[in-house]
Amino acid sequence: LKKLCDLWDFRGSGVTNMHGSTGGIILLGTTTKQLEEVFWTLTHDMGQDLGGSGSNLRTPSDCLGQSRCEYASYDTNALVYFLTNEYQDELH
Repeated sequence: LKKLCDLWDFRGSGVTNMHGSTGGIILLGTTTKQLEEVFWTLTHDMGQDLGGSGSNLRTPSDCLGQSRCEYASYDTNALVYFLTNEYQDELH
């Protein structure tokens, strides 16, 4: 985990998203130029198997927004409804 975080501090934004239930680690924010270096380091130097959705569009989800939070400043439900309808073909 330390090596992974060091790599992401060096080649990416340093921001990660850890999923306890799936064991997935999402590395957020880098430049296209850095991607091949990151992939090489992860697969060859660190022996990791890469997974995930890659460039595929995933099913959108949202927080409850205005339906639950009185201080919500944006209608997240309406946005996800719009995105789902707009990109329905790509989702399937």
